[in-house]
Amino acid sequence: MPNLTEILDAASRADKQAEQALTEWENSNFAELALGLVTELATEGKPSHLRSLAAIHLKNMLNAKDTQLQAAKHQRWKTLDAGARNAVKEPLLASFRSPEPKIAHYAAVAASEIAAVELPFNEWPQFLPTLLEYCSSGASTETIKIASIECLGFTAERASDLSDLTDAQDIPDPAIDSMLTAIVGGIQAGSAEPIRLAATTALRNALVFCNKNFDKKPERDAIMSAVCDATRSPDARVRTAAFDCLAQIAFLYYNHLQDYMTTVFELTVTAIKGDEEPVAKNAIEFWNTICDVEQERLDEAAEYAESGQQIPADRRCVEYAKAALGQLAPLLLETLTKQDEDADEDSYNLHMAGTVCLGLISQTVEDAIVAPIMPFVTQNIQSQDWRMRDAAIMAFQCILDGPATSTISPAVSQSIPALLQAISDPHPMVRDTTAHCISQICKLHVHSIPNEMFPQLLQQLMDKCGDPSAKVASQACSAIHNLASAFQDEATEFQQTNALSAYMNQLLQVLWKVCDREDSIESNLRVSAMEAIAILVQVSAADQKALLVQLLPAVMERLGHALNMQVTGKEDTENKEQLQGLLCALFQVLYQKLDKGDVGLVTDQVMTMLLTVLQAQNSSCHEEAFSAISAIADLLEEDFVKYMDALKPFLIAGLKSFASYRLCMVAVAAVGDICRAIEHRIQPYCDEIMTVLVDSLKDVSINRSVKPPVISCFGDIALAIGGAYEPYLQLSAMMLMQASNTQAPEDDEDLIEYVNVLRQAILEAYTGIVQGLKGGQKLQLFMPYVSSIVQFLQQLAGDPNRDDGVLKAAVALVGDIAQAMGTEAAVKSQIGQPFVGQMLQAASASPSEGTRELAIWALQVVQTVCASS
Repeated sequence: MPNLTEILDAASRADKQAEQALTEWENSNFAELALGLVTELATEGKPSHLRSLAAIHLKNMLNAKDTQLQAAKHQRWKTLDAGARNAVKEPLLASFRSPEPKIAHYAAVAASEIAAVELPFNEWPQFLPTLLEYCSSGASTETIKIASIECLGFTAERASDLSDLTDAQDIPDPAIDSMLTAIVGGIQAGSAEPIRLAATTALRNALVFCNKNFDKKPERDAIMSAVCDATRSPDARVRTAAFDCLAQIAFLYYNHLQDYMTTVFELTVTAIKGDEEPVAKNAIEFWNTICDVEQERLDEAAEYAESGQQIPADRRCVEYAKAALGQLAPLLLETLTKQDEDADEDSYNLHMAGTVCLGLISQTVEDAIVAPIMPFVTQNIQSQDWRMRDAAIMAFQCILDGPATSTISPAVSQSIPALLQAISDPHPMVRDTTAHCISQICKLHVHSIPNEMFPQLLQQLMDKCGDPSAKVASQACSAIHNLASAFQDEATEFQQTNALSAYMNQLLQVLWKVCDREDSIESNLRVSAMEAIAILVQVSAADQKALLVQLLPAVMERLGHALNMQVTGKEDTENKEQLQGLLCALFQVLYQKLDKGDVGLVTDQVMTMLLTVLQAQNSSCHEEAFSAISAIADLLEEDFVKYMDALKPFLIAGLKSFASYRLCMVAVAAVGDICRAIEHRIQPYCDEIMTVLVDSLKDVSINRSVKPPVISCFGDIALAIGGAYEPYLQLSAMMLMQASNTQAPEDDEDLIEYVNVLRQAILEAYTGIVQGLKGGQKLQLFMPYVSSIVQFLQQLAGDPNRDDGVLKAAVALVGDIAQAMGTEAAVKSQIGQPFVGQMLQAASASPSEGTRELAIWALQVVQTVCASS
């Protein structure tokens, strides 16, 4: 047997050979290595860092992030005989008694991994009695008690993590009760503060399993009493953990809070007022959680009201946030004055916590937020103290998302002059906050900006794009982006001019300068500037076409430089790829706005550049390159075919990017766009494309988001090549029928939404195939599949979770089948079934105008077919 101590010692120094030796040992003799590691851990006198490493490695032998690998590791442990497992578990529990706290802690970590596997199956009967004895015995040291309580919490945490595994089972209720008794006992005031800290943290991990305990008032009272007492601990770490527990309780057991809210409210207010920052932040987090839960419930209530139903009692919102608003608002406003000038952008301090909470409360209570906040804003927006000015503007920004525009509009309108003054404030934090506030106004309430202020607003934003602070400049670019976005609804090919036309050239010049700043990679500055350019192109009116034509070679020149950038490390590579992606996105919007005649002389060069972008391995900008290629195909139509031979290998590689599912989806979308552009000319490339598409549907590891666009792409290909789709019909129809069997549980909203998207794609694919075969005079090939399709339609007709997109696609398919094949007796009998008429009638009452129009057409077609002899 190799010398494990020596191997661990080498592995602790990141010795690759030692790490490889451990991996090979694990694969060749798992039981021997597990026993060796636990022996190393349990042997007093061995170096503590190696003992800790042994425990970590033992834990990792059962732990994996990937669910399939995790299941395989668990199965490997379970296949060991009971004797081999016990030989590991007994010394592991004994290691809790180590006088070294570090060793006891890592023993708890490793033991929890095994317990999470075995407890749900009523295995390891010694685990809980041993830990409960450790917790309660007067002979146990503080180290033993802490490790035991930690282990109980870690076990609950890991069991929760493992709940997604296919064979997962919950920890039995009696075991949960025993764990909870020990944990809550450790929280109570008689325990030493380090034990209370471990127990409070453990309770946070175990709460997810406490449904039945919270349903029983005595047990609920005991838990809440212990947690509330812990918020008064003399140890700030315990108080912080206790408020973290309360936030988790609010998330999991909102319906049980009512009896305790008066006490919890007082505790949070006291902490926010004057406790140490970590404690105050977690007290604020309790209210953040309340707001998250209440927003979800209020949204549900609105959905029920729309359908004329009453929300179930256990889903009602008690409106705690609104009730607490009067007393919480002043406390949160006070936190906004606690700015830290040296804080990193990503730091989450008390000021940021107050900002987040005020925004969440605004979204929850909506119009009610205005009255308690606006006096603070008006009194301090022009204060002599920069902190008060900044806090006032931040408070105003926080409440922009929540109230109706009609409610907040007067305040927005009146604030613009002060904000235009504040955006040039001497203090950079005030300028940054102001630019962000203006950006949010442009995003949420742009029509509340007085028309006469528009020129001054735009000029100020352009000036601030040159601000010495990258943060301020980035916010100014975002504000321009949001302001331009307001013109999207008006941006049509027939719009001759708009309010931006007079400023378009200057705006583009300013934003290009931003891209060339030396600090353009800071604060997302270059991204903000490029995205602003892109939206300006999108919303530009017809009188700016000449400017866009001039912009195209400028983008080409910049992409040429970007392709030749020299990189010396990972950061340089990421910046290069980001820049290439942003420039590809500009190609996309330019080709969407320009005419074929505007781009004829440069498109060969543009395509060469885009293919060069696609040549880079593992590049993050491939998605933008494919999107640009889609736009070019859409504009050139049949003329795009000349690029297909050069594009094909990159397109196939993109379709094969199963691991990079977003890239795969963009490549699939590009296939659809190219099919619509070059139509039957796509046929020579279809064998390879269809093979990869089918492979992606067969791959069980691929992200499920890929499957709907792949399925929809079958229809795009069939529509493009018509009768030439015959070789692919049988296999694609089989894949569609398999996909149509996908079901979603009633209580899984995410899966219900996914199944609706999948079904819409299936219906659209069938529609494309019907239309394609009809155009190719080969509809008879589709006849064998009509019966199963109608069965699928009947299933959809009776599905209460069917959304309007599915209904619209189903109606379109019924209409197309009736119109194309209705003369066939077998088809006529199928579409003449009562459920078809009922589904079409339901669609004719849809709130969507497009669905209603389609339903009226389909009804007429079906009625005509059924009435014919």
